[in-house]
Amino acid sequence: MKPALAAVLCTAALDAMGVALTLPVMPALLADAGLPAVLGWRFGAFIGAYALMQFLFAPTVGALSDRYGRRPVLLVSLLGQALAYAALTVAPGYAWLLCARALAGVFGASTSVVSAYIADTTPADERAKRFGQLGACMGLGFIVGPLIGGVLGEAGVRLPFVAAGVLAAINAAWIMLTLRREPARDAGEATPLLANPLASLRWARQLHGVAPCLVAFAIVCLVGEVGGTTWVLYGEDRFAWSSTMVGISLACFGVFHALMQGLLAGPLAAWLGERRAVVVSMLSDALAYVLIALAFRGWAAFALMPLFCVGGLASPLLQSMMSATTDDTQQGRLQGVLASVGGLVSVVGPVLISSAYFAWRADCPGVVWYAGAALYVVALIAMARWRAAPVQASAAA
Repeated sequence: MKPALAAVLCTAALDAMGVALTLPVMPALLADAGLPAVLGWRFGAFIGAYALMQFLFAPTVGALSDRYGRRPVLLVSLLGQALAYAALTVAPGYAWLLCARALAGVFGASTSVVSAYIADTTPADERAKRFGQLGACMGLGFIVGPLIGGVLGEAGVRLPFVAAGVLAAINAAWIMLTLRREPARDAGEATPLLANPLASLRWARQLHGVAPCLVAFAIVCLVGEVGGTTWVLYGEDRFAWSSTMVGISLACFGVFHALMQGLLAGPLAAWLGERRAVVVSMLSDALAYVLIALAFRGWAAFALMPLFCVGGLASPLLQSMMSATTDDTQQGRLQGVLASVGGLVSVVGPVLISSAYFAWRADCPGVVWYAGAALYVVALIAMARWRAAPVQASAAA
């Protein structure tokens, strides 16, 4: 792997780590800011601020990278993250913490730029592999983030943000040294730099073959929130897991998921073709959801992890398919739309899923898993309507 690509993938891992870093220290952090023990809506607002900013600003960040280049936008994003983590380190009260968290979400929207860089520099037939590696790096970020947050949080509730800020600054230096300066970019059609996320979504739907993939992508993101929202609760309710067992299960899942994303996405796409590989991934995930809803023993969750992880390949495969619908003059804008869709789902999904889980918890705690499997019917119908886009000129590797 080229040093420049490694640096860019590390940026994606830092973006993911920014989401997960706060989780282990969040209650202590909010208590340190003077909030009462009953956090109420403030807890949800603090969690959702990061994803909300990603929804609002990812199209803009992607459009800026189309206009001014990937390198300068990545540098500004990383330095902005370092600034946001510094603000989280010193924020005296809840309002300041919320603003700093939102600022981290704005600058953390650089995943769209990373995706665009991969599309720029990777031939079309290798993009599924590279997007799989991107997903693996983000998965590693979600593993390392809580680890850093938990270990350093024991010594000081603000220390995890110091570490994250330092890492962001180091990554910015790495990007500066490894990514070459880009020539002036032709922005193609007039792309609004302050992009309205809804207008950007309408623009993306007009690209040939994107509309059905976007529907499938949004459903894959929403279904993925089922596990992210209820895994801990379901493990405790259904399998009587202790907190230690929950942590072991999450660590195993994270490592397995990262390995599958990094190693299997490319070969599966080469063997079956991207469309068939997406269908196989969705069917695998749907089967895993049904089986875990029926399971009564904790070992079953570990046994189902291969199915879950094959299901996780749908997202990078869809991303690769949609990247073929436009050239590098608007690749950032397209990837910004996808990051924005993921951010919106991350805001709305947990609210809907947790509400459904607690409503059915006593009678049928597995109902959210059944619902997630059922949603794949819509995604499969969307994929049946997909038609291949005209092949774009691929960039040099």
